[in-house]
Amino acid sequence: MIRLWGRSTSSNVMKVVWLLEELGLPYERRDVGGPFGGTATPEYRAMQPLGLVPALEEDGGFTLFESNVILRYLCNAHAPATPLYPADPRPRAQVEAWMEFQQTALGPPASTVFVGLVRTPPEKRDAAAIAKATREAAAMWTIIDAGLARHPYVAGESLSLADLTYGPHVHRWFNMPVEGRPAAPHLRAWYDGLLTRPAYKAACTGPIV
Repeated sequence: MIRLWGRSTSSNVMKVVWLLEELGLPYERRDVGGPFGGTATPEYRAMQPLGLVPALEEDGGFTLFESNVILRYLCNAHAPATPLYPADPRPRAQVEAWMEFQQTALGPPASTVFVGLVRTPPEKRDAAAIAKATREAAAMWTIIDAGLARHPYVAGESLSLADLTYGPHVHRWFNMPVEGRPAAPHLRAWYDGLLTRPAYKAACTGPIV
């Protein structure tokens, strides 16, 4: 049995849930983190040493952390033939490059915008920091938009793990009160296409909290 530890409002949990649903794998999700707590216990820290979410646990004592690594593992271990994670080295490398881009280039400013606009009371917001992060995130989304002008999905011609890493964030980007959000027609079309996928809607498009 696959057990996924993490609250449903975490973007890093969302992408793993999306993959589990796309692959049709049976799993159990357990709420930890945020208002649920539970991430500081010795048992949880043995699975996730930083006390973040998600953590993956399987029968036999196997555990894993880092959301993008979990995505790769699930494909390798449970769906090795899935086109979501191509076997050919070059297409796979393209997928992995865009997965890394999400974590390193888009993730930090997107997180600052989200926390500033959604999880921080208005009277405590750092407007300058939010504005700076919005510009930085917009620049990264513009790069994604340019790629989507050339092909229908982030890493090429078909849905892949690369798309799954951006899915939770693009929903937030288009549904938060972001000031000065630039036009990104290809990004918007890609997002609209994701909304037609039941697994994406179930995992990634809940209330933004």
